[in-house]
Amino acid sequence: MWQQIILAFTGLCAGFIIAGGVTGLMIGLSIIPRYAGITHTAEHMLLYEDVTFWGTVLGNLFYLYKITLPLGTPFLILYGIFSGIFLGGWILALAEIADVFPIFSRRIRFTEGLPLVIICIALGKTAGSLLYYYQGWQ
Repeated sequence: MWQQIILAFTGLCAGFIIAGGVTGLMIGLSIIPRYAGITHTAEHMLLYEDVTFWGTVLGNLFYLYKITLPLGTPFLILYGIFSGIFLGGWILALAEIADVFPIFSRRIRFTEGLPLVIICIALGKTAGSLLYYYQGWQ
């Protein structure tokens, strides 16, 4: 019994450490501050950081212990939308850190229509993920 308690405590502490690292990385990559700046809600920065931290902790627990929430299809759709926004924010932040878009557009002499290209990339990723889940590929 003591072994299980110690193991559970160790796993919980490890989850907190990983969640703290992910939150720190998101702050270090300026994902959270950038969202706060764009939405003009910088006064809630600590709340955003706390919510991000607890989201990663709860996400780890739900994944680890296979916890299910019987909230139906509307919740699943809402979860999918927010997960896509979250993942898209990570991808764009990493691409911005690496200066992918400016370097690429200069190399191919691409001067007009970059917003349209970004929207098309987003729509293509959305269509691909919907097809992936609709077909049940895994």
